[in-house]
Amino acid sequence: MAEKISVLCIDDEDKIRFALEAVIKSQGWQAITAKNIREAERIIKKKMPTLILIDYHMPEINGLEGVKIIRGHDEDVPIIVFTIDSDLKLAEEFMEAGATDFATKPIKAPDLISRINLHIKLLGENFEANNDFLSDDILLPKGIGRSTLNSLLESLQGQADYLTVEEISELTGLSYQTTYRYLQFLESEEIIEVMVNYGKIGRPKQRYKLLRD
Repeated sequence: MAEKISVLCIDDEDKIRFALEAVIKSQGWQAITAKNIREAERIIKKKMPTLILIDYHMPEINGLEGVKIIRGHDEDVPIIVFTIDSDLKLAEEFMEAGATDFATKPIKAPDLISRINLHIKLLGENFEANNDFLSDDILLPKGIGRSTLNSLLESLQGQADYLTVEEISELTGLSYQTTYRYLQFLESEEIIEVMVNYGKIGRPKQRYKLLRD
């Protein structure tokens, strides 16, 4: 029998932990909770969960430092960060620390379940075997995972139109912040091309498309 999926929720608010526990149990997963990073660290030292949810705003040790601590114990466990902030600079700091993805507060159960399922799927799949985009000599920076990257590329394959970050985020199931970070990397490697639509109102809108299919 396959080992039961376990999700560790780290949040200092009792009502949030209770809500997360209810959502996780509704899917037949094992819910583990911790009210701070030190408590979470004691848990993961005994046994690393399948996936970790962590809040950003916590006393003493915040989520950013918490991600760094967790990565000191395991390099691969998916870490999804809860935050009410949409600041891309903060998101980049989280990614560089080792975060896998983001989920915004207030928590919406369907979105959270979908996000968790996505990263459980990525854990169990190997996208490298049929990947024609990334050569082995490409060095991935910290915060960029090969499975997630290839999943994004697979979603873009066959798309005839240029897509916005929002459209790609919806297509892949990844958060806006994560999608944007990965697209920046793909652009730097000249794997995707960017079209800037200046429009009439507001900031220019960037759209993305694979350079080759």
